[in-house]
Amino acid sequence: MSAVNRVDDGRLDQSEDQAMHRIAVLGLGRVGKLAAELLVESGFDVVGVDQHLPSDVGFETVRSDLSVADLATAELGAPDLLTADSATDLSDVAGVASDTTASPATGPSETPDRGGGGDLRSVLEGVDAVLSCLPYRLNAAVANMAHGLGIHYFDLTEDVPTTNKIIELATTATAVMAPQCGLAPGFVGIVAADLIESLDTCRSVKLRVGALPQNPDGMLGYSFNWSPAGVVNEYLNDCEVIENGERKLVSSMEWHEPVYLHGTKLEAFTTSGGLGTMCDTYLGRVDNVDYKTLRYPGHVDLMNFFFHELLMRDRREMAEEILTSAKPPVSDDVVYVHVSAEGTKNDQLRRLEFVHRYLPRALAGAERTAIAWTTAGSVVAVIEMVRAGKLPARGFLKQEDIPFDDFISTRTGALFVDCQQ
Repeated sequence: MSAVNRVDDGRLDQSEDQAMHRIAVLGLGRVGKLAAELLVESGFDVVGVDQHLPSDVGFETVRSDLSVADLATAELGAPDLLTADSATDLSDVAGVASDTTASPATGPSETPDRGGGGDLRSVLEGVDAVLSCLPYRLNAAVANMAHGLGIHYFDLTEDVPTTNKIIELATTATAVMAPQCGLAPGFVGIVAADLIESLDTCRSVKLRVGALPQNPDGMLGYSFNWSPAGVVNEYLNDCEVIENGERKLVSSMEWHEPVYLHGTKLEAFTTSGGLGTMCDTYLGRVDNVDYKTLRYPGHVDLMNFFFHELLMRDRREMAEEILTSAKPPVSDDVVYVHVSAEGTKNDQLRRLEFVHRYLPRALAGAERTAIAWTTAGSVVAVIEMVRAGKLPARGFLKQEDIPFDDFISTRTGALFVDCQQ
């Protein structure tokens, strides 16, 4: 790896702009593959790692069979950083349903059939950074390995316990540790922080995000373009909020409210993980902070019946299988983002809003779903900023510490504001 010069605040020396050049992307489903392709377009040297390699890629690939157990027993992996429940296929990526199959890669350079955490370590020894687009269960071990090797770490997790473990690692990190770099948590936290800073005082901030089919059918009104494991996790885990100046945990799938966006009626309800570290940052500064998921009306009642009355909360893996089978992913999706902040500006009460509807679009030579490109685009923009010295290059990176204007000034971040949708 290249030597990295640093200035006193931990940012990369601008003269070493190319110090973070080679990056490993773990998991090559819809989000991981697109993230790798966007990184290549932004000038990075990428090596992609997965059990099932996609065809026709423009970057180096490595076939690797990894599971929770493999990573837990890897040389630099620590079992106490994991909750090892069952082996997890690498192709179940980033909480996003994989659209790859087990076919031979036809990219420029495939290194076949590597297996086990030790081989992942050999891949990571040859890179400057790693982006984990894997299921949340695997991220703590990957972060631990990156920490031990002194390379930059990025992921897309919404899982709070995983993030807390990475925060612990970051206290002794020599490189940046940046989880939660996707859409929510991730981009919406960057937007919320910008709205808060635009006010003199802020009394409340609300984050609302939904990834939905454009043309829903059935009573549930949903398709699992985002992984069932991730959805189940955020529907059942408790949610952090700040309410009336007090930090607290509340149940998921509660605080139900109607929302109208672009003429469409939706419902919003609490889910876990979408705030990232915002409760840490804004406790004592903003009296009310909460995150809710957006769905079509009626969804939350059916999900409460499914998980709580039918007791599927106690059988998460079966719940994931049932939901995946019933509601497969679609190509025509839509992502709604509604972030609002209320407070004072020049002694006048104000409400600031960021409202966008993101649709599928063509990127890197192919049509991409809205949830895929918004998730991949967010993390790639953050990686671009770290390389350029716009963000600290060691320690824990909070999404709300990322300047919005700098984010949208990157090649990839500009995607979030250049579409009139």
